[in-house]
Amino acid sequence: MAARLPGSRSTETVRDAGQLDFFSALWRRIEKAVTPPSAQEAEREQLRLASGTVTVIYVRHPRARRYRLLFRRDGTARCTIPRRGTIAEARRFVAENDVWLAERLQRHLASPHGPQPFQPGGKTLFGGVEVELVLQPAEGESPAIGRVGELEFPIDPAMADLRPQIEAAMRKFAAKTLPARALELAGQHGLHERVRRVSVRSQRTRWGSCSRRGVISLNWRLVQIPPEVSDYIILHELAHLRQMNHSPRFWAEVKSLCPGYEAAEAWLKQHGRLVL
Repeated sequence: MAARLPGSRSTETVRDAGQLDFFSALWRRIEKAVTPPSAQEAEREQLRLASGTVTVIYVRHPRARRYRLLFRRDGTARCTIPRRGTIAEARRFVAENDVWLAERLQRHLASPHGPQPFQPGGKTLFGGVEVELVLQPAEGESPAIGRVGELEFPIDPAMADLRPQIEAAMRKFAAKTLPARALELAGQHGLHERVRRVSVRSQRTRWGSCSRRGVISLNWRLVQIPPEVSDYIILHELAHLRQMNHSPRFWAEVKSLCPGYEAAEAWLKQHGRLVL
């Protein structure tokens, strides 16, 4: 089972109980602009909203179980129709989510499309705190050093965009700290023996996931958010070791492991888009 990144809501208005709205951007920053081979475009229409007009593409997908609405990077929206669904019901579904869609369109129109080059002075999150990239020039044979918060790493200031180097440093830090924290939390709640492996990956639409075999995958971007919110993501996945679903029993397990988890979800919805 997986916890979605903030942006997930930006790409998916059907929210399964355990999918965190990491708002895909987040707007699903890597939402594919192409239609899967197994899906077929059924219709297109121009929908007038409070913030402007958006093209809605209705796509039938034989494996879809429910209606889904995604806002894509190119400024269009895609509504997935399940196998036995209808265009009429899909239109009603889109109409019911017109406020959400208008908000996403407004953000899209107001923001520059695509990430901007990251240079010294640029700001990002680390540990839930907005920090600035500080550059210490090279001295003698010593390389230039980049610093974001307490994280220091060699950096090549000649690169036009320093984002990849910052991401590499954060991913290395995440690989050292997140698995250890996950095992620590698992031990605190009697779940250590159920965890087979903890890996750190670079998912674009998920904060984390848990397989039936006890393999937990965590997004390296967890090091960018507040520790208590990161812990919630980990505990959310650990809860799946007992309830591999998103039933009321699962959420009762989450609440037992992480009382007040709603505050963490609220933080993700409001600030998740600020991660790299």
